[in-house]
Amino acid sequence: MSKIGFIGLGIMGSPMAGHLIDGGHQLYAHSRSGVPAELTGRGAIPCDTPKEVASSADVVILMVPDTPHVQAVLFGENGVAEGLSNGKTVVDMSSISPIETKQFAARINEMGCEYLDAPVSGGEVGAKAGTLTIMVGGTQNGFDQVKPLFELMGKNITLVGGNGDGQTCKVANQIIVALNIEAVSEALLFASKAGADPAKVREALMGGFASSKILEVHGERMVKRTFDPGFRIELHQKDLNLALSGARALGVSLPNTATAQELFNACTAHGGAAWDHSALCRALEMMAGHEIAEG
Repeated sequence: MSKIGFIGLGIMGSPMAGHLIDGGHQLYAHSRSGVPAELTGRGAIPCDTPKEVASSADVVILMVPDTPHVQAVLFGENGVAEGLSNGKTVVDMSSISPIETKQFAARINEMGCEYLDAPVSGGEVGAKAGTLTIMVGGTQNGFDQVKPLFELMGKNITLVGGNGDGQTCKVANQIIVALNIEAVSEALLFASKAGADPAKVREALMGGFASSKILEVHGERMVKRTFDPGFRIELHQKDLNLALSGARALGVSLPNTATAQELFNACTAHGGAAWDHSALCRALEMMAGHEIAEG
């Protein structure tokens, strides 16, 4: 049994932490909203601060919303850094800035600890099923130590490169997901406006070259009008901001990523920051004056 710390027990973090408990590990947990009773009932030990988590655990996992949250949890008052000692490992599974990740890693490494950035893809469904894709940046030694824990939470687990490379891979993932959601939205909106049954169109396309996980899962959401998150639009906006700011720094043009971000912005302007990201279709529907299906 390993002593594992877990900080951030939201839609994603809570089921991920549950899989670690199921794997036979002792869990020390902390979350701004409190540790869910479902986890404490299975043996998770609540901690008052990130420092207490880090003092108790050998491996500390973070799953929080954005770069400032990671910085505060790591280096703020009563933060993880205050509870670390030589030989411990910090694993940030949040989706944050690759540049700042490298800075965080350097500070943790100076304390004699390993640091892995290990953002995930697969959403709430993947978190609950333990089938997440995990993109890791760090040393081979650190990866090898933590891989058995990753295997409890995910299926497709890859050491992409050094610190920051996991986050870079996640940004690339989010570009692909956003543009696929936009493509499925346009296709189903076109089909529906032309008078075809969008559910039948989706069913037909699932058997051809246009088939994709986005068409399967989010296409169904668009047809059934089920836009409860899931993965919130505001979080995907954050990821695309990382992509676009990184692209500016690199001198790379990402025109379709910028378009997808504008569609998310339109959704947010209409009160949709907390909608599932598949609701990007609503921005296109508003411009067309037509919904893919009746809600």
